[in-house]
Amino acid sequence: MNATLDLDAVAAFLRAAELNSFTRAAEALGTAQSLVSTRIKRLEDGLGQVLLQRHPRLVRLTAEGERFLPAARELMAAHERALAAFRQPCERIAIGISEQAVGADAPALLARLARHDPTLVIGLRIEASSALEAAFERGELDVAIIRRLGPGRTGEVLRRDLFGWFAAPSLLRPEGPLPLVSLVAECRLRHHAIDALERAGVAWREAFIGGGMAAVLAAVEGGLGVSPLAVRIAPRGAVEVGAEWGLPALGTSEVVLRSQVSTPRASGFVRELAAAFRAG
Repeated sequence: MNATLDLDAVAAFLRAAELNSFTRAAEALGTAQSLVSTRIKRLEDGLGQVLLQRHPRLVRLTAEGERFLPAARELMAAHERALAAFRQPCERIAIGISEQAVGADAPALLARLARHDPTLVIGLRIEASSALEAAFERGELDVAIIRRLGPGRTGEVLRRDLFGWFAAPSLLRPEGPLPLVSLVAECRLRHHAIDALERAGVAWREAFIGGGMAAVLAAVEGGLGVSPLAVRIAPRGAVEVGAEWGLPALGTSEVVLRSQVSTPRASGFVRELAAAFRAG
């Protein structure tokens, strides 16, 4: 085999493999889905291997794709280092992400995204959505990803999430007040859940207030109480108990991107970030 690797095709393969979708890969790369598909097919033909399994709504790595993935990442990292020789030393971007939007996976998400441009310096704030929106309005953030429960300012809706009441399977329905596990007091979802409980006449008590989503998810898994969470970020072992326990429905919310970046490199990063949230 005397194949020459097309860097655009390798980049398309990486995005599709990481986002499990040709559509999301195209959004991240700022191109058409048909072009992503064509590039990956050309790469597979050149290598003589099928790298991705195509399904109607999802793509998965084949065994050959798993073998090729580390080498593809190394190749694109080397390509970025070569390009960086002619770039300014660094560019900074200030990002705020609500933990109620990303769960406990923000560091892993940003580490993966940062590999696509190692010279982009990322400043990250993880706070409540209300604090992030205020910081964005003051010009302290270039990008804010927030969870919006009602009307708000402009922004791009990345996805809509359903809420539920989640608890450990071992937790029994209490005879007394509902033990509530939530984020810090200024969390909008916390207020939304408490308002819903009080309107429904459901007695509740504070069982755990976490300073971060990792602590909240651990408290749920440990059986300390029930937590209002988006279905997407609930712990894998937790169960939705709302209907069984007669708890009020919490409805849905939007994960919204607000951005005021202007440079090509920052814009490319924001496209990657948005695609990752849509795929998440």
